[in-house]
Amino acid sequence: MRSRLTARLHGWLEARFPEKRLFLRSDSETRFIRLTPETQLVAWAGGTVVVAWTIIATAILLMDSIGAGNFRAQAQRDQMIYEDRLNALSVERDVRAEEAVAAQQRFSSALDQISIMQTELLATEDKRRELETGLEVVQATLRDTMKAREEARDQVAALSADGVGNTAAALSQEASGTVDLLADALADTAAERDRIAADAAFALDHAAEMELQLRLLEEKNDAIFRQLEEAMLVSVEPLDKMFRQAGLNPDSLLSAVRRGYSGTGGPLAPLQFSTKGGAPDPDASRANGILDRMDRINLYRIAAERAPFDIPVKSNYRFTSGFGQRWGRLHAGADFAGPIGTPIYATADGVVTKAGWSSGYGRLIKIQHEFGIETRYAHLNKMRVSVGQRVSRGQRIADMGNSGRSTGPHLHYEVRVGGAPVNPMIYIRAGQDVF
Repeated sequence: MRSRLTARLHGWLEARFPEKRLFLRSDSETRFIRLTPETQLVAWAGGTVVVAWTIIATAILLMDSIGAGNFRAQAQRDQMIYEDRLNALSVERDVRAEEAVAAQQRFSSALDQISIMQTELLATEDKRRELETGLEVVQATLRDTMKAREEARDQVAALSADGVGNTAAALSQEASGTVDLLADALADTAAERDRIAADAAFALDHAAEMELQLRLLEEKNDAIFRQLEEAMLVSVEPLDKMFRQAGLNPDSLLSAVRRGYSGTGGPLAPLQFSTKGGAPDPDASRANGILDRMDRINLYRIAAERAPFDIPVKSNYRFTSGFGQRWGRLHAGADFAGPIGTPIYATADGVVTKAGWSSGYGRLIKIQHEFGIETRYAHLNKMRVSVGQRVSRGQRIADMGNSGRSTGPHLHYEVRVGGAPVNPMIYIRAGQDVF
């Protein structure tokens, strides 16, 4: 039974892989190699496996390359969107700050006008009271004069009865002149009083209108301050998160930047307004709070340029190895594979402390940054900087290569803080979340 099955299998193979002979001829003899159906089947299966493995490996490489390209393109698009957002917020922040300063000036001017009007109103009120007092004195004098005139008339009547009419007439004429004079003075005093009352009423109405304008101005200022405070909050929180994810203390970091700052675009001075001996102005306090946040964003910008939040390879690459234990030893960096000559860029501002050959690393560049941070770029093909040279974030410093202990062209990138290696992807991912 088994021999029959074997014969049928051999016949099936003979039909599809007939026996062939490979002749090898020399000057003296001719030899041949017989290729049985079984040998041909094994060779065909081996060739099929090799071709299939080649197709699958090529597809995997293509998928990795396309995936890496899409990741970088998405990161660049996110960076452009966030930069546009930061620029728009910066422009809006400047406009709102100018509006806040202008509103504060208008508010101060309105307060000065109200103070002047209140002073004038108090002076007018004092004058009115003085006139009322004078009017009361005049009225008392007029009453006394009227009483004296009546007494004089009684005396004239008595004298007329006694035959001394000329003397009585003279006294009566003198009393009438005095009364006329007092009546004119009383009329002028009443007119002045009415004018002062009208001025006081106008001042009160104008003061009420100014108070309404002040309330509207305060409401507008409050709306502007709220918008600015929200914009500052949205801008500061992602930067705080970026530095904390990188293992840096934002407060200590900003203090170091502020101490070492020189040049333009640095710390903003707070607004100073005269309180005239009174309590601090709450609007000035809010404006200074916004200026503090603007100052914090500016210091973050300076710190971000000095810390390695950028990625060293911007062309197509494959991420081949990360930070951590590998083959029983610490792999102290991240590996980015690509063609020889791929541009390598500095990830932050700094000074080149080494640019030469190092055992194991091959051609190596070390850059010292602020805050005790150092970056290393190893296995290079060509170095484009020298020791002591100051480099900027995004500046091309080398070409990718395969020097030193390397199994293929790639960049070995390290970040060290205080001499100790840390995972460089922490900085790269933190920067991609913001920039």
